[in-house]
Order: sequence, then structure tokens, then C-alpha cells
Amino acid sequence: MYTRNIIAIIALLITILPGATKAAPPDTLHNRLFTVGVGSALIGGLYDGFYNYRSLKKHGDFGLGAPDKLDGELVVFQGKAYQTQHTGKTSVVNDLQLTSFAMVNFFHPDITITSGKEMDKASFFRFLDSILTNVNGMYAIHVHGKFKYLKTRAFPPVKEGQHTPLADMLNLQQFFEYKESSGDLIGYRLPAFMDNTNISGYHFHYLSAQKNAGGHMIDLATENITVEIDILDSYTVQVPATKDYGQFDFKKNRAEDIKSVERGGKKE
Repeated sequence: MYTRNIIAIIALLITILPGATKAAPPDTLHNRLFTVGVGSALIGGLYDGFYNYRSLKKHGDFGLGAPDKLDGELVVFQGKAYQTQHTGKTSVVNDLQLTSFAMVNFFHPDITITSGKEMDKASFFRFLDSILTNVNGMYAIHVHGKFKYLKTRAFPPVKEGQHTPLADMLNLQQFFEYKESSGDLIGYRLPAFMDNTNISGYHFHYLSAQKNAGGHMIDLATENITVEIDILDSYTVQVPATKDYGQFDFKKNRAEDIKSVERGGKKE
């Protein structure tokens, strides 16, 4: 009898103790930005992946980033992760593959606007600025529709242990140009205080409607588009517990390197 009572008590404790039998629920807050890695570390040459896509997608169904060893560009869209390699090949990535840097959120639009006006990149950013009036706000931005012109890029993979700063490898970029293309831009506008941990300003990656083309957006001309905006109010950074991160020099000012990589070339 005594043994049966002990067993019953243990069973009851296992049932009522929080987290004893259930895994932690996924982070489903749509207004939270979750970042894996540190932006300036990627720019500075830390390309080794450390966080798998299965874990990443528990924190968001929308976002962008960099694959392991800098092998192209990454998009997370509608819960799937896509990689555009330097060859232009675009495909769904395996959940167990790794990313070295990514930012995601669960996308639920707060604002939706359509435009049939043709806009170049500068005009398009001014158009977005007229909507996103809080200069210190965090915004996830989805642009769907038809583009008269799009130019994207992807970097080739680096070798194991290679830490050449990204701004010193701009000559290795592979560019892709698309005319009369339909698809989606997945991106963010982040404030200046998030530079270095993330990348401030506008940052977009492209995914074609056929899901067979993409890359980091360098230039564009819009045609007929729908813009959806998710207003974010908090962010979390998952910092890698690796030797490289432990020894990385975060004091160095990489602001111009970040901008050079974002625009795809050095400032003239």
C-alpha cells in the first residue's frame, strides 16, 4: 500500500509541475522581432551557422537572413525557408540546416496599401517613409505584386574557417536581373539604434512567384504592388555561444561596411 501511494504521488507531481511533460510553446507574438546572431558579426566575417531553421521557424513565419557559410541569401515566407545560391538556384532549405544570421517575426499586417504607380528604388523608399512616420519604429514589410525591374544579388559560399569581412568580398557578388517579374519582397525598416545588432534602414530580399528566383534586393522599379506592414514593438537577440563570437571585436565601427554590403557596392 505504501509503495502504491508513493507512485501515485510521483505521478501527480509529474502532471502538475509546469514544464515537466510539455515542451515550451512557440513564440507566437506577431509584434516581436526575433534575431539570430548579430548583424555586425556577419558583416565582420562570422559566417558559420549555429541555429537550425526548425528552431528559427518557432519564432516567426516571415523574415530574412544568411545561410551557413554565406552560401547565398535567405528568405522566410509563409512559414518556409528559401535559399537563393550564388548560381541563382532557389529552393526550400532543410529544417536541420543552419543559419549564421536571421531575423523573423510572425507576420500579421496592421496596414495594407496598394499602388499602381511606377516607382524606382528611391521613390519607393520615399513612398514607404510617408507611411512609416515613426522614425524610431520597427516595421516588417511585405510587398507583393508585379515589378517592372528587379536586381538582386547573392554571395558564393566561403571556405571552412574563412573570416574575410563581407565588404572585402563585394567583387564576388553574383547579380541577377528580372524584368516584368511577379513575386514578393520580404523585409524590414529598422531604426538607427538597432544598427550593429541588426541592419538599420530598409533591407529586402526577393522571392519570385514561382519560388525559383530570389536574392538580396539591390534595385527595383515597381508596377502594381500591395504593401503590407506589421508594426513591431520589441525584439530579442539570440547570441551564439561560440568561441568566434567570444573573441569578436564589436568595438570596431562597421557602419560604412554595413551600408556598402546593403547597397551592393562601395560608396562612390
